[in-house]
Amino acid sequence: MLAEMIQFPNLSPEIFSISLFGTEFALRWYALAYIAGILIAWHLAARAVKRPALWPNEAAPMTPRQVEDLMTWIILSVILGGRLGYVLFYQPSVYLENPAQILRIWEGGMAFHGGLLGVVVATWLYARAQNIDKLQIADLVAHTVAPGLLLGRLANFVNAELWGRATDLPWGVAFPGRAAQDCGQALGEICARHPSQLYEAAMEGLILGALILWMVYRRNAFHAPGRILGTFLAGYGIARFIVEFFRQPDAQFISDGNPLGLAWQIGGYGLTQGQALSVPMIALGLWFILRARHAATTESRA
Repeated sequence: MLAEMIQFPNLSPEIFSISLFGTEFALRWYALAYIAGILIAWHLAARAVKRPALWPNEAAPMTPRQVEDLMTWIILSVILGGRLGYVLFYQPSVYLENPAQILRIWEGGMAFHGGLLGVVVATWLYARAQNIDKLQIADLVAHTVAPGLLLGRLANFVNAELWGRATDLPWGVAFPGRAAQDCGQALGEICARHPSQLYEAAMEGLILGALILWMVYRRNAFHAPGRILGTFLAGYGIARFIVEFFRQPDAQFISDGNPLGLAWQIGGYGLTQGQALSVPMIALGLWFILRARHAATTESRA
C-alpha cells in the first residue's frame, strides 16, 4: 500500500510573508485564487458584453462600465454569503455560542452554496436597480464562475484541506496533519486519501467551464436566456453530488453510528450536507434549461 500512494508535495499555503510593526502579513494561495478568479470573471464578462452578436437582437444587456460596478457587488456578496453560508449550513451551534467568531474570516470557513446565494441576491438587486434583464445578467455571471472554482479547488489542495475519504487506490495522497492521518489504519501505516479537491477542480472548473464557454461562443447559448444559468447550476450540482461520495465530510457530521457523515438519513441511507444542498441546485438548473428550451421553441414557431 505504501508504494502505491502519492506523498503530498512540499507545498506551503503561503506564497510569501513579511513582518511589519511586529505583525506578520502573508499572501496565501487561496487569497490569490480568489483574486485571480474575480479578475478572470471580470475579463470574461467584459469580453462578452462587447460582442453584441452573442445576445438576443444583437444587444448586450450591460455596458463594460456596468460590469465593473457589478463586480464590486459580487465581491462583497461572495465574502458575506460564503461566510454566513458556512456558519448556517455547517456549524451553526458553534457560532451561536461565539458570534464574534463569525467575523474572523481569516481563520477559514467559507461555503460555496452560501457564496452562490449571496451572488444571486446581489445580481438580482443590481439588475433591478439598473433595469437589466435578470435572466441575461444571470447568464452573463454564470458563464464566468468556473475558472474561479478551478483555482479555488487547486488552492484547497495546496492548503492540504478538504481532502477525501481514505482509499487504497494508487493515486491516493498521503496528506499531512493528524486529522488527515486519522483513518483508523493499523499502527505505523500511512493513510492515503482521495484528492477530492482535484476531482472538484476538474469537474466543476475545467469540464463545466469548457462546456459553458463552448455553448456561449459556438452554440449561441445566450440567445436562449436562462440556458447558461441552468447549465451551471445543474452542472455544478451534479459534480458536487458525485464528489461527495469521495470527499471527507465535516467532522461535526461524523459519529460512531454515522461514519459516512450523512447529514440527512433514513434507515442508514441518506445524503451528506453537500449533497443535500446540491439537489435543489440540480432541480433548479434543469428547470431553467427546460424553460429556456420551451421559450426558444415558442419563439421559433411565432
